Parts: sequence; structure tokens; C-alpha cells
Amino acid sequence: MKNYVPVIAIATIISTYGAANACTGITLTADDNSVIAARTVDWSGSKMDNIYVISPRGHTEQSLLPDGTQDGMAFTAKYGFVGLGMQRPEFVVDGTNEAGLNVGLFYFPDFGKYQPYDATYRNKTLADFQVVSWILSQFSTIDEVKNAIDNVRIVNIDPTASTVHWRITEPSGRVVVMEIIDGIPTFYENPIGVIANSPNFDWHMTNLDNYVNLYPGRAGPTQFGPIKLRSLSNGTGLRGLPGDFSSPSRFVRASFLKTYAIPQKTGRDTVMQSFHILNNFDVPFGTSYNIGKATFDMPSATQWTISTDTANHIVYYHTMYNRTLRKIDMNRIDFDTVKFQSHPLDTTESETIIDAPVNW
Repeated sequence: MKNYVPVIAIATIISTYGAANACTGITLTADDNSVIAARTVDWSGSKMDNIYVISPRGHTEQSLLPDGTQDGMAFTAKYGFVGLGMQRPEFVVDGTNEAGLNVGLFYFPDFGKYQPYDATYRNKTLADFQVVSWILSQFSTIDEVKNAIDNVRIVNIDPTASTVHWRITEPSGRVVVMEIIDGIPTFYENPIGVIANSPNFDWHMTNLDNYVNLYPGRAGPTQFGPIKLRSLSNGTGLRGLPGDFSSPSRFVRASFLKTYAIPQKTGRDTVMQSFHILNNFDVPFGTSYNIGKATFDMPSATQWTISTDTANHIVYYHTMYNRTLRKIDMNRIDFDTVKFQSHPLDTTESETIIDAPVNW
């Protein structure tokens, strides 16, 4: 069980998280209709206290508030859930409940805007980093979330910190992005199943039109006056696919890689495929800062990667310290009797390495 980080330190934690976050999310569907929600969790501002949380039915949580108290909106879980998060068990960044609803939080700087905190409404005020826990504990469908969202006031714990936005995925395959613009919750249907960070989701979708010339496979040959131009290798149809780690480039790259990925037979196969796709979004720590400006020594700015089989209720993850896949099988958890708990993602911060068999 992890010790809670004091409320007084939360503003610093959130500001640090927001300073260097670059998460990328994809959703895939297997041939057996299993829906897989996967994503990276990237921040290079500090080494975070990364945890997983198991929350039972009947567990009551109360929101932290900008005034430094934990006297905001209280909610009691209708659904048990499993989630991965950081620093405090309330701060679930990505999770799935027993109904198969998956919710993930993504950094959204400069474009979102929450309602200002008003102590008069403290009983309906919810910290943005607790929205994932609230949704997972209360709802089984996207429409239920949409019907309830106007009854809460989502705020920053630290009013100077950036906003976030959320991806919500049903086991049916429906995906939406929720953003709060000028204090108003806005939902976008997400037919492509990709999310990154700023700008707004609808901007990213429009930006895909700039890459209409890209396609999988080999380009050419093309007659070029008196000579013929030929591809030097396979994959030249995607020449021009952006490779940097900016949010617009990651959104485009993720959209093409997941769209052209060959569908797999089962949910488990598709989970494995999702990790291969997301390998393309591992952020080397040195790229997050100008030369000589990095203040932390970490293996990666991608601190963990999660992929959840929403149909079969299994959560898989690996971390920057250990890329061995670990899983949490929700089918083995009795959410009526299990105790609320949190645990570190890594028991030891080192890679699991095994000897290959050799006939000596």
C-alpha cells in the first residue's frame, strides 16, 4: 500500500506533470470484436511515483480542492475498477471498470478552460485529476457520462496548472474525446480512435487532410521524363509521415500506423500489436530538453505504457524500468470484497533479463 502524498504538495506535482507531458493513445479492434485501449504516459519533468489502483464497489472518494483541502464532491462507487496513476491513489490516469468502460487523462495545455473555482459549489466541485476515478466508479456508457457531466464543476487543484482532456472508450468500440472549452464540457466522437495533446481534437482531425498523399506500401515506379524513378525500399508510400514528438506529429503518425495495422484475431493478439505500435512513441529522455538542460536522469520520458483489453477485462503494462509485460486480470477480482489498494508499478527499478538457452 503506497503512502499518500500530502495535499499541500499536489500543486507542485501537477505543475511538474504538465510541464513535460506528451502522451499518445490509440484504440484497436480485434477480429473477435475485442476493443483495445492503449496509450503511453510521458513526462520528463521528474521521476513520478507510478502506481496501480484497485478500487471496489462501495468505495467513497472525495475531491481535493484548490484551497488545499479534500472537501470537494464525494462519490461512492457503483462499479469496481482497476487503474494506473501517479503519486496518490485518487490520481488515476488511465483505467477500466468492471463494465468495460475505459477512461484516460491526457495533457491539454493552452486550449482548455475550466470554470473558476467557487467555494459555494464545493459539494459538486471535482478536481480534473480525479475525473477518471469518478467516471469509472459511476458509469458504464459514454451517454451516461454525457448526461451527468453538467452536474459537476471540474477545476484545477492548482489554478495556474494546465488543463487536461479525456478519452472515453466503450467495449462496443465507441470512442469520444471530452474537452472543457470556456467552462463547457464538449464531446467529440472519435472514429479514428487516436488522441494526443493540444490543440483541440477537431483541429487534429482537420490536420489529417494535410497528409492525403500518404499510403501504405511502396511508392512508384514513376516515369520521370526520360528515366524511371523507383523506391529504394518498402514503406515509401508513407514518406513524409512526421517523426518528431510534437502533439500534432504524434497524432498523425499514430493515426496512420494504427489505421494500416493488420487486424489481429484476438484481444490478446491485438494488445501485443498495440505495444508494437506504441513503441514508435517512446520518447528518449534527451529529446525533451535543449542540450545540457535536462535536470533528471531517467531511462525514458515514456514512464509507462498501458494496453487494456476492455472485452476480456485484462490490463497490461510495462514501464521505463522494466519492459516485461505485467497484467492485472480483473476477472479474478471480487469487487464486492476486495479492499481499496494501491501498489507501485515496479517492485524493483531494473530490467528483467533472462539468459537465452545455449548448448554449452
